[in-house]
Amino acid sequence: MAPPHKIDFKKFKKRLEAARDELQYLETLTKEGRKPVELDQTQQGRLSRMDAIQVQEMALEQGRRREFELLRINAALQRIGDGEFGFCNRCGEQIEIKRLEISPSNPLCLDCAPP
Repeated sequence: MAPPHKIDFKKFKKRLEAARDELQYLETLTKEGRKPVELDQTQQGRLSRMDAIQVQEMALEQGRRREFELLRINAALQRIGDGEFGFCNRCGEQIEIKRLEISPSNPLCLDCAPP
């Protein structure tokens, strides 16, 4: 498989590594917000507990999204290392350069991407 035309692999690798580092940093910053909510009725009222649980659920969902994006980034870095970066994981065609510029971790071309 020949490398795609006009792709600066070093630039994409640098961007992916920077995005990975930022997501890992955010993961450590938000660790406290994902801890279980203490249900001590003597310390806080029912609405305060509900708010705390809602904030915790949002933090958990953000963590799941970060984890998913980290998987995509690591897969893209692996594709760079394997010489397969820039090709669609489904059909094998080249991914449009503008699509990669927007999201370098994107594994699919426009035709194969879900609607």
